[in-house]
Amino acid sequence: MKRKNLYITTLLIAAILVVVNLISVRLFYRLDLTEDHAYTLSKATKEILKNLHEPVTVTAYFSKNLPPAIAETRNEFRDMLIEYSNRSHGMLVYEFVNPNEDPQKEQEALKNGIQPVMINVREKDQMKQQKAYLGAVISMGDRKEVIPFMQPGGPIEYALSSAIKKLSVTDKPKVGILEGYGCAGLAELQQVQQGLEVLYEVVPLRLTDSTGIPADIRTVAIVRPQDSLPAFVFAQLDSLLKRGGNIFVAINRVKGDLQRAYGSVLNTGLEGWLLSKGISVAPDFVVDVKCGMVTVQQQQGFFRIATNVSFPYIPVISHFADHPAVQGLESVIMEFASPIEYTGDSTRTFTPLAFTSEKSNTLPAPVFFDIEKQWTEADFPKQHIPVAAVLEGDFGGSVRGRILVVGDGDFPVNRGGQQINPDNANLMVNSIDYLSDDTGLIELRTRGITSRPIKELSDSTRTLLKVINFALPLLLVILYGLYRLFRNRKIRMERLEEDYS
Repeated sequence: MKRKNLYITTLLIAAILVVVNLISVRLFYRLDLTEDHAYTLSKATKEILKNLHEPVTVTAYFSKNLPPAIAETRNEFRDMLIEYSNRSHGMLVYEFVNPNEDPQKEQEALKNGIQPVMINVREKDQMKQQKAYLGAVISMGDRKEVIPFMQPGGPIEYALSSAIKKLSVTDKPKVGILEGYGCAGLAELQQVQQGLEVLYEVVPLRLTDSTGIPADIRTVAIVRPQDSLPAFVFAQLDSLLKRGGNIFVAINRVKGDLQRAYGSVLNTGLEGWLLSKGISVAPDFVVDVKCGMVTVQQQQGFFRIATNVSFPYIPVISHFADHPAVQGLESVIMEFASPIEYTGDSTRTFTPLAFTSEKSNTLPAPVFFDIEKQWTEADFPKQHIPVAAVLEGDFGGSVRGRILVVGDGDFPVNRGGQQINPDNANLMVNSIDYLSDDTGLIELRTRGITSRPIKELSDSTRTLLKVINFALPLLLVILYGLYRLFRNRKIRMERLEEDYS
């Protein structure tokens, strides 16, 4: 009888598990306890899926039998596609293809722009290299977008939602990038351009004294001018503001030369135009105890050794206002930044957006850089100096315009094709999203954690985290053991007290 009951119980449990798995395919739900709700679809994604008018097909080219840390990316992407499909009410369909199992499928992946990466895998106590595919092709009608490689731990939702958004938006507003006068053009703003092209048509903008800013351009970006700007440029910028346009400015008010260890003032005329609007970008260098590093050659005996040293003239900005333009940013690396303040009246709204740390300062140019200087706390008497801000209001027209200024012209620039810190690009893309009144993807773009160094936590916080990580699992096991002990003891006592007479 006992054996029969055991068989029946086992069969019931198996049947329940099968039914639960069948239901979960259609009713997918995840309990998200992460700090930034990394496993909860954002409002922007829900709106994108809600407004789909054409079916979307996602072909995911993922290898199997990968190391656990990499295989987790496949699982996360599959779970996300299930939720996307449910949210879109069947407007999004997907399939997974393993290019490693069939040469024809591998050629298909390569033809679609999915490139393999070589990873190390352990097999029979030996390390060997294996080709791994972690990409996807998103199709809508005869249009397609490719995600060639999904970085493990990267912002998967942003990659997928932005690709769908890019396919579904047909009439994109234009954003003009001012060229000439030493400005950084599209060739030096690859990461920014890639982020902007999801929602906008990004066009180079060359101004003359006889042509104005086209009427279909509502937002103009001016990045790192190095030469003097002529008066007709400012006249056309004024006209743009009067008709309710927007301007993004990344300005170098000072410039530093590490080869000569010298920093000087830079005048282009842009600073005077901004001052006429009430925005003062001082010709000062911002220094911060929270900073980047530079490599110096130091003599040690008979040898010169390259050593990394902290350089306060490269502030790492991690304090941001509660504002859409900087939403979700964690750290922006600036180089030779300058402070920003408002000198205008109350008829316009001035909002500081990004600030230095609690230990910072400003030094007037010109300065000589002492790379090996031993900085002390006395060198950083100021705190929360604004290095980015937005000004909104009436600039002489019938509608409100906006100017967003960052006190460093080089922060979004890809020098020599090198990649920049992701949040540097995010700051400019988010800012243009805000100026253009299209902030839907800001939350997604900055959702992935880019910098969360444990070294920046206090000693007490680090110790607490270590104790929790070590002690909590043991405590849970002990508590469960005590629960079982007292429960079993209670059952025995109840049985002893039963009257069988």
